[in-house]
Amino acid sequence: MIEVSERIKAIAPSMTLAISAKANELKAAGEKVINFGVGEPDFNTPAHIVDAAKDALDKGYTKYVAAAGLPELKKAICKKLKDDNGLDYEPSQIIVSNGAKHSIFNAVFAVINEGDEVLIPKPYWLTYPEVVKSCGGVPVFVMAKARHGYKVTAAQIENMITPHTKMLIFNSPCNPTGAVYTEKEIRDIADVCERYNLVVLADEIYEKLIYGGETHFSIANVSPELKERTIVINGVSKSYAMTGWRLGYLAAPANVAKAIASFQSHSTSNVNTMTQYAAIAALQGDDKPMKEMLKAFGRRREKMLEKLDEMKPLGLDYVKPDGAFYVMLLCDNLYGKTYRGVKIRGSMDVADLLLTHEKVAATPGVCFGDDDAVRLSYALSTADMLEGLERIAAFAKECK
Repeated sequence: MIEVSERIKAIAPSMTLAISAKANELKAAGEKVINFGVGEPDFNTPAHIVDAAKDALDKGYTKYVAAAGLPELKKAICKKLKDDNGLDYEPSQIIVSNGAKHSIFNAVFAVINEGDEVLIPKPYWLTYPEVVKSCGGVPVFVMAKARHGYKVTAAQIENMITPHTKMLIFNSPCNPTGAVYTEKEIRDIADVCERYNLVVLADEIYEKLIYGGETHFSIANVSPELKERTIVINGVSKSYAMTGWRLGYLAAPANVAKAIASFQSHSTSNVNTMTQYAAIAALQGDDKPMKEMLKAFGRRREKMLEKLDEMKPLGLDYVKPDGAFYVMLLCDNLYGKTYRGVKIRGSMDVADLLLTHEKVAATPGVCFGDDDAVRLSYALSTADMLEGLERIAAFAKECK
């Protein structure tokens, strides 16, 4: 038997695998499963983007290109960062990778040494700590409480800094909570990062999915000094309904970008060429389909929150999300109660019972470091969403 490395042993398996497998089994058996676990838009990629990929194929653009990305795409990304975020970058500072997740790995791998501590606000996207561990770093969690809108403060971050702290991973809008930090909150956090010379990994993949009058502000825009210590992560998956196309990108200080470009040339080389042409069309083309998608998500969000308000007497609650397409449904009031003979001990039990008996797939909050909730996505049809919420209400009513 081959012995696997200690490094890979440290990576925790996804706690959602069993639930996902069970949901697929139920679907295969003909059951109607309402899936609140999905982390991708349920819209098709806009036609002009698909056409750009087809055109690239027809023109024979199927060969290797530069490992860090097509020059035309990198220029388009620079323009996007300038127009949307007020950030000036040279194309050499842009690295195009196989999704934002790949960009995050590249950034952490390029900066973190063995034993470096990385601050991660919690609840967190479940991949962050595993990437940090795989690169030899130590995840250190900063708890964002529901009563504080699932947002950490500058003071909390400062209190967690030690001589080993190297990086802060900052995600706004946030997965899984939907929290959007204000410019004031970001500037306060940036001040701490500047004073302690922290590297900031700014995951902005949900920046265009914001509702209710809130706006996105990039932490790299706080000051020229902080920009030189920030790696901005973004991509086309969420904003342009291109999850399966697998294209993300990062913008970094020149020396970091150069190091990542070298590493990527030895790991994956370039993102598939036709996807890069599709991404150019996404960034430069008509944004009407994306605006319509945002409006649809906004309508679903309002309907979900209206229904969740009705469900509060059942022991359920939530924190209003201002971005992404998720709601953290607080279900800890059900813990200690019994449902059909099963005592509920945490979010994994809630998720398992919902799937087994109500045919509803939800992501247990323990996966994100918060066992008080389950994550619900509203990236599904309104009809399915409302039916699924009715099933969750029926579940809560039976808990005694």
